Amino acid sequence: MSEPSSTELYEVKRTLKELSDKKGRGTELVSVYIPPDKQISDVVKHMREELSQSANIKSKQTKKNVQSAIEVIMQRMKLFPRPPERGLVLFVGMIPKGGPGTEKMETYVFEPPEPVQTYTYHCNSQFFLEPLEEILEDKEIYGLAVIDRKEATIAVMKGKRIDIVKNLTSGVPGKHKAGGQSQRRFDRLIELAAHEFLKRIGDHMNDAFLELEGLKGVIIGGPGHTKEDFVNGDYLHHEIKQKIITTVDTSYTGEFGIREVIDKSMDILTEIDIMREKKLVQRFLTELVDENGLASYGEAEVRQNLINGAVEVLLLSEDVKSKRYTYECSSCGSQEEETVKNEGEAQEKTCKNCGETIKVASSEDIISDFVKLAEEVGSDVEVISTETEEGMQLLRAFGGIGAILRYRV
Repeated sequence: MSEPSSTELYEVKRTLKELSDKKGRGTELVSVYIPPDKQISDVVKHMREELSQSANIKSKQTKKNVQSAIEVIMQRMKLFPRPPERGLVLFVGMIPKGGPGTEKMETYVFEPPEPVQTYTYHCNSQFFLEPLEEILEDKEIYGLAVIDRKEATIAVMKGKRIDIVKNLTSGVPGKHKAGGQSQRRFDRLIELAAHEFLKRIGDHMNDAFLELEGLKGVIIGGPGHTKEDFVNGDYLHHEIKQKIITTVDTSYTGEFGIREVIDKSMDILTEIDIMREKKLVQRFLTELVDENGLASYGEAEVRQNLINGAVEVLLLSEDVKSKRYTYECSSCGSQEEETVKNEGEAQEKTCKNCGETIKVASSEDIISDFVKLAEEVGSDVEVISTETEEGMQLLRAFGGIGAILRYRV
């Protein structure tokens, strides 16, 4: 299954933001999540049952609106012989535009960026967005381990999902008082057993983590000093060892210990994401002040560099709100494009070729427009938050659009 593109992710995020602001007058907004393996005929059958059940709704207006939404869904189902590869999501309902009587039917139908797991029908005064929000959450991968002398647990965290990979027990004996040479021999045996156990943990961690594509880092926890002995010793493959972010003290081992490691690392993981953004913007600023630097900013200049294939990394502030309008002349067919900061600023224009009035043919969010351009030429895209000083500087000083170049233009 192909990975969703950055354009797909951005479009769904934007739709999600739009949907979260919509409210019905009653419990009349319908949300449907259809997994890829669900039969369309089963969905239609369920919609008919819901249509029949809706006859029991007391409010005449709510009943009418719910039935209209279900009928729209059944009509849309005729367009799909089977669900798409990642399933299907539908949001349908009457959205008020003002006072009573201003409701308008709105329909959103799309394939989500990751597979729908569970079939869901939901009817309420707001659209049911939680499953989609979970799908869109960052799915960054981290390796986790919690270690002491008695046991170890190895896990993988992808987004919010935690998979326990292996539970290990050591068999290392506890302290024993024998006295004299027997005591020293016994201590040596304990240390040897502990060393062998740490070696075994390292082997299992190497097997679990080396094959993980996109592993962002490794966090190791546990009570006592055993975790430090493990990290400082020669037990892990060098590639995995380089990815250790931190060690944390935990009260527990096992699955509870893994949960504790995650709880105690959240601030660190958030800081890592913020630091990555800060470093990117700092790199852009460094290139900018260098006489021979590889940096570009401003909408027109960055757009041209993208078209020329000169952009390595495109930096876009999440708070850029401009729109890109395409105008088309109905007389000669020529087209013009223009970016406007406020939606209300788009006006009729005069065709440069024939002098006729040209009107807006289409419009697109500026970030989406730039992301599409970047994908066409293979440039990386980073949407930068405004939570850092550097993020605010990108927005305020450079209009929220910058680029690190592949070569000097």
